[in-house]
This record gives sequence, C-alpha cells and structure tokens, in this order.
Amino acid sequence: MMKYDVAIVGGGIAGLTAAIYTAKAGKKTIVLEQQKQLGGRAITNKKQGVYFDLGGHALYKGEAYETFQELGLHLKGSTPSIEGYGLWKNELLTLPMGLGSMIQSPLLSWKGKLEYVKWLSKLSKADTSKWNHISIREWIETEIHDPMTRNLFYSFLRSITYVIAPDLHIAGPALQQLKRSLKGVLYADKGWGSFVEQLHEMAVNHGVNIQTGCKIASVQHSDQKVDSIFTADGIKIEATNVILTTPPAVTQKLVPHADQTAIAKWNKQAMPITAACLDVALKKLPKPKHQFIYGIDQPVFLTDQSRSGKPTPAYLSENGDHKISLLRYQGSQTNTEEDRRQLEQVLDLAQPGWRDELTSHQYLPKITVAYDFPHINRTIQPGPEVPEIKGLYVAGDWASHGEILVDASVASARRAVEHLLHTQLLIA
Repeated sequence: MMKYDVAIVGGGIAGLTAAIYTAKAGKKTIVLEQQKQLGGRAITNKKQGVYFDLGGHALYKGEAYETFQELGLHLKGSTPSIEGYGLWKNELLTLPMGLGSMIQSPLLSWKGKLEYVKWLSKLSKADTSKWNHISIREWIETEIHDPMTRNLFYSFLRSITYVIAPDLHIAGPALQQLKRSLKGVLYADKGWGSFVEQLHEMAVNHGVNIQTGCKIASVQHSDQKVDSIFTADGIKIEATNVILTTPPAVTQKLVPHADQTAIAKWNKQAMPITAACLDVALKKLPKPKHQFIYGIDQPVFLTDQSRSGKPTPAYLSENGDHKISLLRYQGSQTNTEEDRRQLEQVLDLAQPGWRDELTSHQYLPKITVAYDFPHINRTIQPGPEVPEIKGLYVAGDWASHGEILVDASVASARRAVEHLLHTQLLIA
C-alpha cells in the first residue's frame, strides 16, 4: 500500500502538466499510466528515420504554449508561412493569405476580398467571447455576406478545430483559435514526443513517481470524499486527491456510483471528434509549391510539416524527407476506406507521382482528436472538481471551459491543480 497527496490517472499532456504543478507545490504525487509509454495521443513514433505523430499536430500560441514557456520547456521547431492553396472543385487555387496572394487569388471577387480583409482585421482585435452563445454557422451566416468568403471561413474554422459540425461548435472559441492561427503555429522538431519527454523529465526532477503499464480498476470514495485507487493487480494506493485525465466514458466506469454525480452528465453531453489521418514521407516533392492546402468544398487538410519556416524547417526526418500530414475530418458517419481513398486523391492532385518518392507512411483510419469540444448542447461545464466527491478532479481535452484541443488539456490540468491547492489551503 502506498500513500500520496495526489494521484493522477493518465500520463498524457494533461496528466504530466498537473503532476509538475502539484509536485512544485510540495505535494507527494504519483502518475499512473495504463500504457507502457507516456504521452497518450501526443506520442511520436519513428519509422525509417521519420518522426510520425498520431495525426497532424500543431502548437498554437495559446494556453499550452504559454504554460510550456512558463515551465521552461525548449519549444524547438518551425513556424512556417501560412500562404497556401484552397481545394475548390478539384482545383488548387491560391488562398488570399497575404497582400500578394490576395491580389492573385481567383477565389474571391473584389467585393469578397474587401469583406474578407475587413473580418480578418476585425478579428485580430476582437473579444471573441462575445460570440460564445452562438454556433459557427450562425456567426458566419449572420456576419458574412459574400458566399465564397463564407466558404473560406467555414474551411478555416473546420481545420483549426478539427470539427465538422458548424451547427454545434460554439463560435467564440473557434474564432479565438483562428486569431491565434494567423500568428502562425509551431511544428515541433522530432514531433510532439519531444514535449512529452521534457514534461516527463521535469516531473521526475520534481519528485513525481511515474508508473507505466499500470491499469486502474477503480477510484474509491466514502463519505463523499475520495480515499484511494485500486489497480487491476489489486494494489491499493491511498490518495487525498485524485485527478482523472481519462476520457469521460472511462472516468464514469472508474468511479463507483458515478451515475449519481456530475460525471454522468459530462459523459452524456460529450461529443468526440474523430479524423482519418494519412502521413507520408517523400524524398522530394513533385510539386514544391503545394505544401499547404485547405479543403474548401471537401473536409480535408494537407500540410508539409517540414516546409521552410522560422527559424528553420522543422526537423522531422533524419534523411531530409518531406513529412506531409493529411487529415479528413469525420462526422457521425464514417467510411475509413473511402476516407483513405479521398486523402490519396488529394495527394495525387497536390503531389502527382508521390508514390515514386514515398519512403514511409502511416494511416490512422479513425483517431479520436478530442473527447469533447465547446458545443451549444452543453448544459454544464466539465470540472475541474467533481462536486459530489471531495478531492476528485478531472482534466483533459474534453474538460474544456472554452479552450480547444491541447490548450484544453493544459488549461483543465491547471484548473484542477489550482482548485485542489485552494481547497487544501482552506482546509489548513
């Protein structure tokens, strides 16, 4: 039997972030990860000298970026240009992303270009929270008049949220993410596993006990307070506080009588996001200009994560290969083989003859991008505490209070820790 101030279930970005902050606050902390490898969906696999994340990953300058900087992580990578192409009626057309491309782009009329520029300028200064009560579709159909400008905004907001549900996704958080995207994103050298490695090392240096290959059977509580965790091997870990970074459905299974708590409500309202992801490594590009593509009338996205950027191209291959990620955003109905066929068709259009240059690849037919997102059907914000069980907290991409993707993971982890420490202070 072991005793800890804080036990954290899950060794992904949320779990490791939470562990560092609780340990820095002087709390005896343990992290329990079911897999043999830390990182969750932020792991990176190296195949034939190429670093493959689990689908396309980009770090926006939001809550995660700011927290990583605060912790002192080395955020090595590249911020490439946002200039690119739009896929419209099976043609690749220049996107209006800068002054030159704005003039050249055939996608918009001059009237449409003026409205497009107006809104990009307006968003750069806007408080997007004022649109937190309406959907993306309501915002676009109310605020934007030019039909093709509407199409572009649908495409951009779909690509930065990974969600193909404009009637459901709340506009405010999506527009906040769009503001951030205009400043560029970071593609990490050696993939997101580099962030996981640094968080792991930092947690260990602060005294966190990290156990991998440890499956949790249940989180026990009595008298409306958490008291221990049981592993599948029957080991009991006593803990004054528990932070669960597991998906909402798993969280409900781990906690006895969770159906009588807010956990059940959070699980019921959760709407997972999934995507089909095809990553390829090419010795060279048949069409060097086609490195960044938004699908306008198709829910697809292509990015060469190793393309030129500041300060240098992201280091994603030991052989100098181009590492291209393609995503097809999925709705409630999916056909994984059809998804792959469509992604390969996009690659055929962007990089004809790519199969002759292929060195390695990875296809993920249906990966969960996030277990929930800010949508208009939410009746209650998840976390940070489970109100019916003292000392029990939740974190993860689904425990968002308006943040998106990894920003939700990091922000929810920090909320859980802050609430935990505040509660402990009040008790003391």
